[in-house]
Formats: sequence, structure tokens, C-alpha cells
Amino acid sequence: MDYDKITNETVKKAIEALENGDKSWYSYFTDDPVMTDDGNKVDFKSFFAKALGEEKFLSIDKVENDGKDVYGNFKAGKWGTFRVFFKFHQNTEGKFDRLDIGQAN
Repeated sequence: MDYDKITNETVKKAIEALENGDKSWYSYFTDDPVMTDDGNKVDFKSFFAKALGEEKFLSIDKVENDGKDVYGNFKAGKWGTFRVFFKFHQNTEGKFDRLDIGQAN
């Protein structure tokens, strides 16, 4: 996986932690970040309790918004493989306070 396409260093480190099943993933976020999955609000911690280390990008196809919006082919466990977006929202302290994910067109 070529993470070098991700120009935001914090996003890059967070995605590497997610894919490696490293609990440091949570350290990149505020204590109670807002999260949406295909536009529906979900609980961040319970979502990633299942996804951490199990779901991963197979390719990074496009990066936008100063490296905070990542698009690519994604293996989502039992849900299969499809094109997704991860949109990270970074606060003034450098932590993510919101994450929007979903299927990309």
C-alpha cells in the first residue's frame, strides 16, 4: 500500500494504525468524535471496535482537501470490497473531531 499519496501526516498515520489494528488509531481523535457512515450517524468507538485491523484500503485512488479526504478501494470485512471515502475533520489542536465515511461514486 502506497500511503505516500496521503499528504496530511496525521491522516496517514491514523490510516496506517487502522489497517495495522493498532489502538493508537483512537489517539488521533477527540474523546467523542462525530462519525457518519453513508450519511447515518454511528458510534465511533463501537464501529471501530469491530473494524480496527479488519477493514482496510486496498488502494488509495485520490486524495483531496489538503490530504484529509481519502478515496480508494476498500475491503470492509463481511460487507465486501467497494470504493469508499474517508473524510477527516481536524480541529485546531490537530485532532480529528469528525469522520465521515461512505461509498464513493
